[in-house]
Formats: sequence, C-alpha cells, structure tokens
Amino acid sequence: MSADTELQLYTYYRSSAAYRVRIALELKQLTWQQIPINLLKGEHKQETYLKVNRQGLVPALATSEGVITQSLAIIEYLDEVYPQPPLLPETAIDRAQVRAMAQQIAMEIHPLNNPKVTQFLTNNLGLEETDKMTWYRHWIAQGFTSFERRLNETDVTGSEAMYCFGNSASLADVCLIPQVANALRFDCPMEDYPTINAINKHCTALPAFIAASPKSQADSPVA
Repeated sequence: MSADTELQLYTYYRSSAAYRVRIALELKQLTWQQIPINLLKGEHKQETYLKVNRQGLVPALATSEGVITQSLAIIEYLDEVYPQPPLLPETAIDRAQVRAMAQQIAMEIHPLNNPKVTQFLTNNLGLEETDKMTWYRHWIAQGFTSFERRLNETDVTGSEAMYCFGNSASLADVCLIPQVANALRFDCPMEDYPTINAINKHCTALPAFIAASPKSQADSPVA
C-alpha cells in the first residue's frame, strides 16, 4: 500500500479549517480517506475522537508517521512530504509573504468568526442573533478590507487576479477560499472586494477546489 492511501482526514464538511486541508490534498492529487466528525452532534467531544486529537477540533490528519493537528501545520507537512505541486514559492522572502497572507486569514479573521466564539456571544453573553451577525460581518469586513488592500498593493498577485500570489494556487488561496465561502454563507457584503471575488471565482471553478468544497463532501446534507 502506498503512503498516499494511509492518509486519513478527520473532517466536518462545514469546517473551514478542514476545508483548507481538503483543498491541499486535492491540489496534490493525493488519495485520502475521509472520516467525518459531526460537530453538531458533539462527536468531536467524544473520547474516541479525543484520543485522536486532545483539543477536540477538526481537522486532524492521520499518517503513517503519526497524527497531525492544526490545518496550517498539516498543509505544510503535506507540502514537504508531497512537494508537487508546491503550495509555497521557491524563495524565502516569497514563502514568508505567502505565509503572512495565509496567517492573516487563519489567525486574524477566522478565529473571530469561529463557531466557538459566536456561540459564546449568544449562549453566554446573551446577544441576539442580529447582534451576533453584526459582530460576524464587522470582522469579515475589517479583515477583507485589509486583505484586499494587500492584494492590490503587491506586484506578485496572479495575472488577472487568478491567485493571491503568482500564477498557481498557494497556501494563501487555500486559506482564502474557505473564508470567502463562510462570508457568502452569512450574506456578508462582498462588493468592495473585487480582487478577492475574482480570485474566488477562478479558484472555485478548478477541479481540486470543487472536490474539496463543502457540498462535495460525503457528510454534507446536500452532497
């Protein structure tokens, strides 16, 4: 059995962090097994899964070398072990730029809109649903405004805004597309982000991104 078939991804179709890893797996055309963890049913809190990931979060990737958690760590592992096609550029400065883009999304935008945060706002702080959505859309707008500016000020954004960096999918695109999907799902205004929209339109039409999308997953109710 090849190493590829030993990859098992613990995932949930709507998890944007798991979505990132699915995109990376599909871009690299790896064979992998999907193990759905239903967050709504609390399967991530059950002891059987906590033995896999003590944080009780998805994704987690089981490999022949052990289990890896945290989406960016998983993707960088995949990029080292399966280097083609690369998700990071050749030079150190370019790799730093792409990592900065990815981290801007994964560490600055996403955590403020994570269900753990939004559920705390309503369940523990007593915010109404409309207030929660005001919070959600505020941080999306702030994050995307900054990211759009970054894309427009760099001279390495892909031609005709096909990709965040250069002319192939990178770690930045892998993080951006799931975040846009979340924004669209919650009706966040997107008209002020033409470059982000153009990149999203291009990437979501590619086979790897389609295969990794929430609606393409076995645990999706609309699959």
